[in-house]
Amino acid sequence: MTETTPLPTLPDRLSVDPRSPHHVAAAFEQDVGIRLNGKELMNVEEYCISERWVKVPAGKALDRKGQPLMIKLKGTVEAFYK
Repeated sequence: MTETTPLPTLPDRLSVDPRSPHHVAAAFEQDVGIRLNGKELMNVEEYCISERWVKVPAGKALDRKGQPLMIKLKGTVEAFYK
């Protein structure tokens, strides 16, 4: 007998970084997918649906704290469970 529990709704803004105030651990129990302008992206670190942007790493560049530098891409953002 398999029990189907409803998945939590994805928030308007979500971050992968646990230090961020926009990190929701319950959302990451399932795989989360992000589409920007109809194209699925695999390397999204943070997104905001209402403001229509995603943040992705800018190559191999690191900031002075050793974290990857992020660039903001703008467009239509869709978040979904895989």
